[in-house]
Amino acid sequence: MAGASAGRSLRVGELAERTGVSARLLRHYENSGILPARRSSAGQRLFDAGAVERVRRIRELLAAGLPVRVIRELVDCIHEPGRLEPCAVPVLVAHLREHDARIAELEGTRTSLQGLIDASAP
Repeated sequence: MAGASAGRSLRVGELAERTGVSARLLRHYENSGILPARRSSAGQRLFDAGAVERVRRIRELLAAGLPVRVIRELVDCIHEPGRLEPCAVPVLVAHLREHDARIAELEGTRTSLQGLIDASAP
């Protein structure tokens, strides 16, 4: 029975072993809506064979600094490692604009702090 399902479905422990990602984190990905799983009749999480590559894509996006809420929008727009489909561009542009706004705010704060330091110098 295990052999019949091994080629089609992976349990969370098997997926963790193949990806190097902890079972706890995989459950978090599932609960966050970025890693789909179905349930066995016993209630165990079952992932299809494509989950290994999907976890790798999720890890790439996290390493790029994207939060889970953005990854949820992007994960279906990546079909090859490192290659984005056109559907990813608007989401990434919006995220880039958020970063640009934060950078501008930080630059303003830095300028203010530098002004205080300069004014305090003897």
